Amino acid sequence: MHNKTMHQQQQQQQQQQQQQQQQEKQEQPQTRQQQKQQQQHQQQPQQHQQNQQQQQRNQQQQQQHQQQHQQQQQQQQQQQQQQQFTSICCSVC
Repeated sequence: MHNKTMHQQQQQQQQQQQQQQQQEKQEQPQTRQQQKQQQQHQQQPQQHQQNQQQQQRNQQQQQQHQQQHQQQQQQQQQQQQQQQFTSICCSVC
């Protein structure tokens, strides 16, 4: 029985690591895009630049929201696994 619990904890850790990697992948391309946009619009009037900055802020907020959502999914997965495990354990005992 003890081996089973150990194994399950390892699985959970692996899932967490994978999801963190996904988050990093998502973050990088967006920041690169933002830099490009800024460079392009620096030559144009300031008013337009301000609009651009607002759009960037919105993008960043969306990004944070995506991360929160992923973390919530991660927690749900863990809970499900634990529930499954307890039911298996009970049936074995």
